[in-house]
Amino acid sequence: MSEPTSLAGEAEQLDAADRLAAVRERFVLDDVTYLDGNSLGALPAHVPARVADVVRRQWGELRIRSWGESGWWTAPERIGDRIAPLVGAAAGQVVVGDSTSVNVFKALVAAVRMAREDGRSGAGGGPVRDEILVDATTFPTDGYIAESAARMTGCALRPVAPAEVPGALGDRTAAVLLNHVDYRSGRLHDLPGLTAAVHAAGAYAVWDLCHSAGALPVGLDEHGVDLAVGCTYKYLNGGPGSPAYLYVRRDLQPRFDSPLPGWNSHAEPFGMRPAYAPASGAVRGRVGTPDILSLLALDAALDVWDEDGVSVAAVRAKSLALTDFFLRCVGAYVPDGRVESVTPAAHAERGSQVALRCEDAGEVMKRLIERGVVGDYRAPDVLRFGFTPLYVGFADVERAARVLARTLAG
Repeated sequence: MSEPTSLAGEAEQLDAADRLAAVRERFVLDDVTYLDGNSLGALPAHVPARVADVVRRQWGELRIRSWGESGWWTAPERIGDRIAPLVGAAAGQVVVGDSTSVNVFKALVAAVRMAREDGRSGAGGGPVRDEILVDATTFPTDGYIAESAARMTGCALRPVAPAEVPGALGDRTAAVLLNHVDYRSGRLHDLPGLTAAVHAAGAYAVWDLCHSAGALPVGLDEHGVDLAVGCTYKYLNGGPGSPAYLYVRRDLQPRFDSPLPGWNSHAEPFGMRPAYAPASGAVRGRVGTPDILSLLALDAALDVWDEDGVSVAAVRAKSLALTDFFLRCVGAYVPDGRVESVTPAAHAERGSQVALRCEDAGEVMKRLIERGVVGDYRAPDVLRFGFTPLYVGFADVERAARVLARTLAG
């Protein structure tokens, strides 16, 4: 068992060598060890002033002129283009707006419609595509939305563990909804391999990137992902309830048939025509009037990614180093048998969180928070610790493990 002083000294050395350490100063932080960025990211320090300008000048003085003069109207596509490189996409394929749940619904129904169009045109052949596969371990709301989308489209819904998807695909599969990172365990699923399997079956892949975007490389364009959604308030630090985003691969955009054809996605939004005609490009993913205040807070938060040395690759390297070090510290400090990691040890299978199975996990997390270490709890027995490399350091990691050990001993 390692001595706390030796691991604390190692943490100090790692922080001194960390090229992202200076980015921490861009965030509003305190003495609390904050390891819940996988639920809500910390506030970038410059955001309040930017939001104040939106409220006082753009809204207060310019008022309706800001739709044009302040770029409000085009903000969903402009900010989408800022998110695009963080998920491995070229410009013109990401639009920001609505919630993750709404975007899952749009993407899944559109995927089924495209699959059926393939069949009618003869490109797919075989029976009608009338089945949706959904990640059996998914965040509950994705399952709820998938069930509703299945009812709406007349599809059967089949929950399948991600590793079992290739064997479950068939000629009736229309779409597959998968999570890139499992929200409970932090397991990173095989996006390239699963996407290829879905395509080989003639179906469409919809990926939920909520727990991966901003923490690790995604490669949407590289791996030919059809549709993807994600939130912006976790590793992208957009703020509570900040709008989600929708990715529609460029070659699919002319066929993207949204089940929510709002006026913002109309080819002539101010023409006020009674018949709907979809706009071209990623704009088809829009629905109604964007939430300007939260949208522009997100825009400001994304400035952190413009800093020198800040890249998805650098963030991923530090994320793996942080989670490795945390697991080492837990192994050194916590008595054997008291906790069990359910997060994969292999880097290729790990997101940016560590989940520890623990008896009385809810009460343990409550005591950790009281002692200044903030993670979260997932029923029935999982402690979750999220590591946001932009502002979490190795000293934070060592302290969290040390406090966890003392809490469990008490």
